[in-house]
Amino acid sequence: MAYATVAALASAGVLAGGFAMKPAFAQLAPNAPSVETPFGRAPLSFADIIEKVKPSVVSISVVAGGKGEKAGKNGLPEGFPDIPEDSPFYEFFKNLPKEFRNMPQQQRPTQAQGSGFVISADGYVVTNNHVVEGATKIQVSFDDQEKMEADLVGTDPRTDVALLKIKSSKNFPFVKFADKPGRVGDWALAVGNPFGLGGTVTAGIVSALGRDIGSGPYDFIQIDAAVNKGNSGGPTFNLNGEVIGVNTAIFSPSGGNVGIAFAVPARTALDVIDQLKKSGTVSRGWLGVKIQNVDEDTASAIGLTEPKGALVSEVTPNGPAAGSGLKVQDAIIQVNNDKISDSRDLARKIADYAPDTTVDVKVWRGNKEETVKIRLGKFPGSADEIAKLEQGKPADDHHGTELEQLGMTLGASRTGGEGVAVTEVDPESDAAEKGIKAGDIILEVGGNSVAGPGDVADGVKKAKELGRKAVMLYIKSADQRRIVPIQLKKG
Repeated sequence: MAYATVAALASAGVLAGGFAMKPAFAQLAPNAPSVETPFGRAPLSFADIIEKVKPSVVSISVVAGGKGEKAGKNGLPEGFPDIPEDSPFYEFFKNLPKEFRNMPQQQRPTQAQGSGFVISADGYVVTNNHVVEGATKIQVSFDDQEKMEADLVGTDPRTDVALLKIKSSKNFPFVKFADKPGRVGDWALAVGNPFGLGGTVTAGIVSALGRDIGSGPYDFIQIDAAVNKGNSGGPTFNLNGEVIGVNTAIFSPSGGNVGIAFAVPARTALDVIDQLKKSGTVSRGWLGVKIQNVDEDTASAIGLTEPKGALVSEVTPNGPAAGSGLKVQDAIIQVNNDKISDSRDLARKIADYAPDTTVDVKVWRGNKEETVKIRLGKFPGSADEIAKLEQGKPADDHHGTELEQLGMTLGASRTGGEGVAVTEVDPESDAAEKGIKAGDIILEVGGNSVAGPGDVADGVKKAKELGRKAVMLYIKSADQRRIVPIQLKKG
């Protein structure tokens, strides 16, 4: 079952939830059974609302895994024992034939379940990133148990939102997001697939807004409607049948519902979905610094009158702020016309800007305000890219996409050797069908010599710009060399 875990909240904390609603008793369906209260009319039953929205909610089944693992020490696949050199078995494993040493192990496919909801008549479906992460096959099923294949359009790990597209030309029932934020105390109706029990409805209220659950700069809403494993990715509705949040996580020492669940707010989800639909990815501005909150002691130490702003603890080498004049111990107090309250506020505001935007960053330095102009970069798409930048290496932002289309993972440039080493091959790729395996060396791409993964990515990009559906690789396998045309994956 797909669900998120937040260890920071408890020794065994887990998560899921809801946000953005209109007043609890607003715009009830005219014929809905209701009762008069001091605050307006309240529903006697949610049946009319659920009848309206339930057909758009889907259960999601995911098959993941089954790919080869990366090679480990001495060229052995991961999972082989780490044998010390004085062991009598060391020479045996060390002298295994190369074909065997570089053979990737096959993992058993795993299955997971989650929830989602249709947001357009042509079959776009919203769910959680963690529900479909690593998926090799995705199926959605409606309340009538009809199962359909779906493609992954794109994901955003930072907000845990993913967008799917059902492979069908049918018109589907769909729901809309709420266009206004709600209030604490508004009704919240969760629909989803807990424990594989599809089409399950629970009711509660919005318990809190702006929750920090330790998973990045974005806020979540908290609800007390019963949410369990398998509800991840499902919708939470208001009384108008509008989606106020995407259920993401639950807090629970036991692993089950205890009345504390969290959801991505509708407004946040909408911004992400629009970008995923257009490009399959989310582009965010990136400052390239490590920051921390300015507390009362810090404010007193640097001469600020109040504990607000974000203190720079490190400037990332090769990041956007490097060379801009921004320094460690600068307190960032404003970006353009927006004042900064804390480190999470800064991260959100910078992320709202498009990459390559130039911003005025006002800092507190040496008992006075100074302004630094910084051209924002693109937020790195992986921890590996950030690690490279922190080591003073270029991030190579576009390489991941291009290499993914080859269906293989490449190692760094070979010191004292030629070409680039293949470290992993997707077993379902054309490269695997053509016999390329971990340990092979790519010498040329499209007739041009390569010395690193970036050269290979550039060769793929050039082939795509020429409108080609395949790229020619010159491969060295053991002592043999051959030319191999590789079909590029769509993307």
